[in-house]
Amino acid sequence: MPSTPPQIETREEVMFFDTDCGGVVHNLAYLRMIETCRTRLAALMGLDLRGMAQTAEFPVLTRTEIDYKRPAQLGDWLLIRGRLDALSRARFWCAFEIIRETDGLTLVTARQGLALVKMPQGKPLRLPSAWSQLWNL
Repeated sequence: MPSTPPQIETREEVMFFDTDCGGVVHNLAYLRMIETCRTRLAALMGLDLRGMAQTAEFPVLTRTEIDYKRPAQLGDWLLIRGRLDALSRARFWCAFEIIRETDGLTLVTARQGLALVKMPQGKPLRLPSAWSQLWNL
């Protein structure tokens, strides 16, 4: 019986290295925060870091769509929510929201496409058939 697709929430404080000279978060810092959330989401999907290192099968980013709605600033605490959003035979999509804790405002929304790849050959792989059986998407 299919279950709810994996989802996770991570938390980050905006640090000096995340900001520009005006104290506003730089666009690349949001992608780093999403990367952390996506890595933890992948672990829930059976793609933990140690396992990937052993099998040499890695989720490779193929596309990022991102909307910057409002700026975060130095010292803000941010919630990064990630979830598995869609599956095909060889690709999967994850969706993300970055929310400021103090006011609950959504600052960033993003969607990323990924493919599983066998390294070092760079050979694309089909997604595990169990995924579509596990998660109702």
